[in-house]
Amino acid sequence: MSKPVALIVGGGSGIGADSARKLAEDGFDVGVMSSSGKGEALGNELGGLGFTGSVLEPADLKAFVDAAMAKFGRIDGVVNCTGHGPKGDIMDISDENWHLGMDYYLMNVIRMTNLVTPIMKKQGAGSIVNISTFAVFEPDPLFPTSGVFRAALASYTKLFSTKFAAQNIRMNNILPGFIDSLPETEDRKARIPAGRYAQVRELSEAVAFMVSDKSSYITGQNLRVDGGLTFSV
Repeated sequence: MSKPVALIVGGGSGIGADSARKLAEDGFDVGVMSSSGKGEALGNELGGLGFTGSVLEPADLKAFVDAAMAKFGRIDGVVNCTGHGPKGDIMDISDENWHLGMDYYLMNVIRMTNLVTPIMKKQGAGSIVNISTFAVFEPDPLFPTSGVFRAALASYTKLFSTKFAAQNIRMNNILPGFIDSLPETEDRKARIPAGRYAQVRELSEAVAFMVSDKSSYITGQNLRVDGGLTFSV
């Protein structure tokens, strides 16, 4: 039996890179894409597919999927993990940067989903996991475009997951708080009930669970992995 295959979009560093490593450890063939070239190096290091391309370019996403199908012949899981889009005071963000934020946090997921869903339908199963943010349900002025468009992603995830649940195609979002791959500041740490930043592996463990069949009855959800940072219920 062939190995299951997971693609990591935005896997050059941080949560994406460690998720690729964790999934490879769990027996997946992995394809890793990033714009920096680090994803290509990591995918090759893990014995899978490495690819250099931008999440902002639909042609690059399609080329990545095509390359994965040519190499592996199937796609069982997708992890959408992008970096940070435009920040700043909401009154100072230009139209252009709001649109850029939408491409970073929402449209890249929709485009990737449109590419892999027909493949997953033919296979009879699939899992898509999106790295979102704690600021979805408690908007934070530090991350304005992320909070706005990932709130939209939560709605898209629910619509998609409802449509395809009976076909065993799932979509879930992981909502990280502050992670040790980022510079630590005392004011941010003071906000976290756990008293510390997350280790990156604590996020990738959750990602791998959601990609795998161990979470086969979970879909349309927003899983907070934030050390208690958010307080909404």
